[in-house]
Amino acid sequence: GCSGGGGSPAAGRSPEGEERREPPQASVSNGGDEDSGRELVELKVIWNKNKYDVKFCLDSTGAELKQKIHSLTGLPPAMQKVMFKGLLPEEKTLREIKVTNGAKIMVVGSTINDVLAVNTPKEAAQQEVKAEENKKEPLCRQKQHRKVLDKGKPDDVMPSVKGVQERLPTVPLSGMYNKSGGKVRLTFKLEQDQLWIGTKERTEKLPMGSIKNVVSEPIEGHEDYHMMAFQLGPTEASYYWVYWVPTQYVDAIKDTVLGKWQYF
Repeated sequence: GCSGGGGSPAAGRSPEGEERREPPQASVSNGGDEDSGRELVELKVIWNKNKYDVKFCLDSTGAELKQKIHSLTGLPPAMQKVMFKGLLPEEKTLREIKVTNGAKIMVVGSTINDVLAVNTPKEAAQQEVKAEENKKEPLCRQKQHRKVLDKGKPDDVMPSVKGVQERLPTVPLSGMYNKSGGKVRLTFKLEQDQLWIGTKERTEKLPMGSIKNVVSEPIEGHEDYHMMAFQLGPTEASYYWVYWVPTQYVDAIKDTVLGKWQYF
């Protein structure tokens, strides 16, 4: 059998036997763990900072060693990169590639679970949680809005009238801030069915029909003014925020933009 040093030549030669330089010790087993009676070599298998001491038959192939590594690490052979003086050939035996006692075998590879864990990073999960928390929190307490609101009420903001709903004024609504804290005015061009959003730099002329939604919320401590957003694209990221909208115009703005207002 595959015992100690030389041993007698085996009766059942393995198919590759003819190409071997040394006389074969025994027919190669099916990669099972029946190590008794075969010439063994002690290996150190290193994977992911883990070290495994393995006794393995010298006449087993690289492919069989991969199966053994699979049983130790749970790493499928197809995902293993096994290194011994370069990439370990699967078809050759450990004897042929001159593996000796105490040899270090390096294994590189990730299990399916590791791969999945990388694809769903913690950051994404944390962002989802944050988004949920933001939904519960009043808009005016959220960081992105606080930056603007903490500047305080603009000096030239239009006066507000509580408890009254007014139609849109004929003059532009002015004296409000946008998300970057710049001054913004809203002009409702009803005859052209457009909303003009004007800043110092430029005026955006938006068809009313292109605005998907309008949201608003009273500003804490200044409930007679609202912060309002016009949704210009498919997602929330496309909201154009306007701060310090006088409360009496909020419903009229929504109705005008979303097409509910009947003007005579």
